[in-house]
Amino acid sequence: MEPVLEVKNLMVELRRKNRIQPIIEGIDFKVFPGQCLGILGESGSGKSMSLKAVMGLLGADFSVTGEALFQGENLIGKTKEQLRRIRGKRVAMILQNPMTCFDPLYRIEDQLSETYREHTELTKKEIYEKSLTVLTAMQIKNPEEAVKKYPHQLSGGMLQRIMIGLAMSMEPDLLIADEPTTAIDAITQFEIMKEFIRIKKESDTAMIFISHDLGVISAVSDEVLVLNRGKMADKGTFRQIYEQPKDPYTRLLVEKKKAVMDQYHRALGRKGVISQ
Repeated sequence: MEPVLEVKNLMVELRRKNRIQPIIEGIDFKVFPGQCLGILGESGSGKSMSLKAVMGLLGADFSVTGEALFQGENLIGKTKEQLRRIRGKRVAMILQNPMTCFDPLYRIEDQLSETYREHTELTKKEIYEKSLTVLTAMQIKNPEEAVKKYPHQLSGGMLQRIMIGLAMSMEPDLLIADEPTTAIDAITQFEIMKEFIRIKKESDTAMIFISHDLGVISAVSDEVLVLNRGKMADKGTFRQIYEQPKDPYTRLLVEKKKAVMDQYHRALGRKGVISQ
């Protein structure tokens, strides 16, 4: 089976005046259809930066080298317009703070419609019906009322569920979720994680799930990449990372999070991490 995305020797440098600062140093990973790669690390480890580099979302001060083969096509070096056409339809991204992803001046209906007009050939009526279907699937009550509201009139959890539903309705080949449960309450976090687990079980979409939370990573990931200060600290299945961490940094993460992680799985209604 061919990987949906294969990243080879990814390097990111920040260049300002005569100073060059390495940010990401030689990262490699693959993600396959129907599988989830978890990228784990603390704040500043380079988790989000690595995927932003791959998807062309860094500023002009950053230099990106290496290869990021999406279905065999190298994304590194493509123009912003070429990458914009790939993002949204073939690659969907869900970010950690839903409030920053919606324009406060436009109703939810208008913002969903803009995405569907850009990436599909649906009629206005079909777009409206699809929008309601998405909100219903994401357990948004009274979807006809919700689409008429502005972002500030909905909770962070509702906006996050709408983002997930919109992303999945595009039937992407790759879904990138960057700390999608960080900015929401614990109860909503559990519901959203159950949705990601359902997506993984029921679709062939490849998924990359970025988090600092070992419990979240353990709930959804098949393979795990651990980053520390822009470098790979560990890589393998979750069982390997959990039972036989190669790096002292990974071992410390596991020891710190084990009790919290087991409690997290019980809350999700699942068995212990290693018995799953």
